[in-house]
Amino acid sequence: MKTTLYGFFLTLVIVLSGCSQTEIDRIEPEPPAPSEQEEMDQASEEEITSDHDEKPEEQILTLEETADTIVHLLKDHDMKGVADFIHPTDGVRFSPYGYIDVDNDQVFSAEEVKNLWEDETVYHWGSLDGTGEPIDKTFPEYYERFVYDEDYANAEETAVDERLGHGNTLDNTKEVYPSASVVEFHFSGFEEQYEGMDWRSLRLVLKEEDDKWYLVSIIHDEWTT
Repeated sequence: MKTTLYGFFLTLVIVLSGCSQTEIDRIEPEPPAPSEQEEMDQASEEEITSDHDEKPEEQILTLEETADTIVHLLKDHDMKGVADFIHPTDGVRFSPYGYIDVDNDQVFSAEEVKNLWEDETVYHWGSLDGTGEPIDKTFPEYYERFVYDEDYANAEETAVDERLGHGNTLDNTKEVYPSASVVEFHFSGFEEQYEGMDWRSLRLVLKEEDDKWYLVSIIHDEWTT
């Protein structure tokens, strides 16, 4: 009888031991805690991902900052950059002299301006002062004579809504663009013998909408007879 009970208990111990070992084998070991460096690397990756997901806010430029940016883009022949500032519905008008000819001045949309530097089309831009001869030029040719004929990015003077260059040409800017502002880049003259009659100006006419200044006109001006 004792032998039977002993065998029973021995068998029970073996069975229980086997079950305990099986349960132990099923327990998966916990992964090691990340090191301090790994935590820093993960935080850095999350920060980079967050930065990429956020869209950068468009910088709000003042009137003067906008005009300064545009005149530097013109200096660099960067018409695609200039196109970003052109009014979406009005486009941009080019006037070779201070008087804006609303019937004959060339007006281009932002999309058209992007390709103006490569455009080989000969446009009619108006008439030469004094002779009345037609100003028929490609845009790069017009640019050299009636846009960036001087280094306006480093102008002698600049002014907002104040005319610096004075000649015989009527200035009708405010009549054509009553709600716009004008930034003028001006040189008072280059050779003493001309007593200031060789002055040059580039005027950028800008209209504000939704906290952004848009370019609506580029006016070149100089002494006229």
